[in-house]
Amino acid sequence: MSNIYGWQEEVWRKLAGTLGHALLLRGRKGLGKLAFARYLAKSRLCENPSVEGKACEVCASCHWFEQGSHPDFYLVEPEAITATSGSGEGSSEEGVEPGDEPEAQSFSRAANQATGSGKSAKKPSRQISISQIRELGDFVNITSHQNGYKIILIHPAETMNMAAANALLKNLEEPPLQTLFILVTHQAQYLLPTIRSRCRQIVMPAPDAASAALWLKQQGVKAPERCLASAGYAPLTALEFANEDYLVRHSAFIQQISTPSSFNVLALAEEMQKSDLVMVVSWLQKWCYDLMSFRMTQKVRYHLDMLAQIKSLVPQLDPYSMATYLRALDKTQQVARHPLNPRLFLEELLFSYVTVLSGESRNRSKAG
Repeated sequence: MSNIYGWQEEVWRKLAGTLGHALLLRGRKGLGKLAFARYLAKSRLCENPSVEGKACEVCASCHWFEQGSHPDFYLVEPEAITATSGSGEGSSEEGVEPGDEPEAQSFSRAANQATGSGKSAKKPSRQISISQIRELGDFVNITSHQNGYKIILIHPAETMNMAAANALLKNLEEPPLQTLFILVTHQAQYLLPTIRSRCRQIVMPAPDAASAALWLKQQGVKAPERCLASAGYAPLTALEFANEDYLVRHSAFIQQISTPSSFNVLALAEEMQKSDLVMVVSWLQKWCYDLMSFRMTQKVRYHLDMLAQIKSLVPQLDPYSMATYLRALDKTQQVARHPLNPRLFLEELLFSYVTVLSGESRNRSKAG
């Protein structure tokens, strides 16, 4: 990446000057946090930065950075992200959430598994391990190649296991000289409070809907408004959603669950069992959020093109039952990463959904 995104310019200006020893870039997935962090690191290592502090793109340092071989830059991320990207460069702009991966990529992976084209192998770790953090010792204790700063980028920071987080905390409590830590997180609440308190926290901005839609059009997205709404108005996630196969599969799923009185739970569970289950739960969460939102505020966030179906479902919707189900879906995300039986997992999830919409759960509560 040769620059930052337009919606990040104000944050860039705020970071002019001394950065301290640790930055925490926080915000939801799909805002370009990783790209911003990488460009910040590249610019700080640049030999001839511009007046605005941006990388010159022509010096030896910039070339090393682009080639992934800069001796003063160290990237720490889960093996699963590196494996998804196919290199040591890191994955797409936002990488994966804990136990997750970009949804369009997870669809492609599931398709490979279904056709037998994927190779069986031990799954790469989705966590940052203590050994990865310990390996930083050699990096921080050697002299900078350019007699300047050494920069360590950790992404996503919330994927550190407890041992790794505690090991990093020691570095943050006694920061090495001329070393900058940049932590990128989609879910800052999962970081140790002591880690958050020792970092300069930067809330990464999101563009307004009109600007984001315009940017997506410039990237060649045919239905930017639809993709943007489905992605929760996170532009880089919306760009992933523009994948045609993803859109077809997502639309088919939503069409089925939008008619709970007629769709076949067992057939749908059978059909979706080879899909990435975290992705499926995410689809269901967004759909249920819109049902709840329309029931309470007459507004939808994610499924603007399904307003008629949503209107038809909400009259019999009990807000308390749906709120309970949404909380259950949050917990289900953790189980979805390693279910014992994917088909049974989906059956239980979908039967519970039908029960909530039918009002049976409310009737049981009253009866009890």
